[in-house]
Amino acid sequence: MEVIYLSKEGAAKLQKELHQLKTVDRRTVVAEIKRAREFGDLSENAEYHAAKEKQGFIERKIADLEDKLSRVQIIEEGDIDTSKAYLLSTVRVRDTEDGEEIEYMLVAAEEADIDKNKISIKSPIGKGLLGKSAGEKVKIEVPVGIIEYEILSVTR
Repeated sequence: MEVIYLSKEGAAKLQKELHQLKTVDRRTVVAEIKRAREFGDLSENAEYHAAKEKQGFIERKIADLEDKLSRVQIIEEGDIDTSKAYLLSTVRVRDTEDGEEIEYMLVAAEEADIDKNKISIKSPIGKGLLGKSAGEKVKIEVPVGIIEYEILSVTR
């Protein structure tokens, strides 16, 4: 079983989502199924079939979250080596081609949020930055080609 490394915030987010699914969404879909059954013939009842499909999705999501949470190991930021880019590191890089600077936080896939520059360590850029130090240059293959970054800093 593969361990999932998360921050406290990431684990709490998954717990909150699981709680919502179990206590609100599950009850709502059961009520929808009950209402749809009252319409009669289930073989041609679109509302019933849609509600059952939604129920299946919710149950799969619950099972998936429970599985992930059973494998979570919380990472304390203070426990991580700050000399290299690892999970929960903030890495500032400069594109060697156009000089643009960008800052990424390396996170587990479950915490990735591109709008906040939180990238998964399983993404091409995340993988390319892992284990690297300030001053190094890295070439990373991405879907549009190869990008080269100079690592300016690694912080927590």
